Amino acid sequence: MNAAARPVNEEELQAWVDGWLDPARRGAVERFLAENPDQAARLGDFRRHGDILRGSLRGPDREPVPERLLRAARGGAARRPARWLPTAMAAMLVLTLGLGGGWTLRGALEKPDEVAPGAGAAGGDLLVRAAAAHRVYSVEVRHPVEVRAEEAHLIAWLSKRVGTPLSAPDLREFGFRLMGGRLLPARDGAAAQFMYEDAAGRRITCYIQADTKGVETAFRFAEEDGLAAFYWLDGALGYALVGPLPREEMLGIARAVYRQTEP
Repeated sequence: MNAAARPVNEEELQAWVDGWLDPARRGAVERFLAENPDQAARLGDFRRHGDILRGSLRGPDREPVPERLLRAARGGAARRPARWLPTAMAAMLVLTLGLGGGWTLRGALEKPDEVAPGAGAAGGDLLVRAAAAHRVYSVEVRHPVEVRAEEAHLIAWLSKRVGTPLSAPDLREFGFRLMGGRLLPARDGAAAQFMYEDAAGRRITCYIQADTKGVETAFRFAEEDGLAAFYWLDGALGYALVGPLPREEMLGIARAVYRQTEP
């Protein structure tokens, strides 16, 4: 079938919103929108929401990429950019969750040439979920975790449900003891949250999500309303460390988590 005559599909509509559409299909999509004002209005909303989110972002803070990840990124440079969660859809997810007006994903969405394919959308989704879970559970007094650290089955249970071997990072050198963990929903499966507390009662959480489509990135930093987060994608797993600590203190802990969880 001639490309111009092929019916317009949803993937092409989302590609049009995000500026990824094949130029050969632009005319067909624009004719489709002219003939379908309801679809044109829907995509217009997507674009406006994306513009609002991008306007709230500042330039990302980035730590140097470990050499192992650089090698992996160079090896995967020829891969086709992932479109399973377009930027506009990530923006819709953020605006829908709201997070009490607290988390605007500053630094979460990157320019395509600054990260591995698909990392902006995947990283944004990871950060939104990790920050939301931290806000909900870190303030709990009686039930901050689902399974206590002292229970022997904690790691085995979470590993089984997430679908990959996990370990709870040891953060005692920073004054944080492991309280326990809980199972959380992720976009396409399950995620684990480990919670830690120091002598001053400050709590930080380490969120681990599987199925990141093999994307790898350097550390990314975001902060909002007293919370700071370092997050990164490393092959099959994504990590987010969230807490009410200064950036430099969080960075030191994030590096320790990375060292302990690196395959």
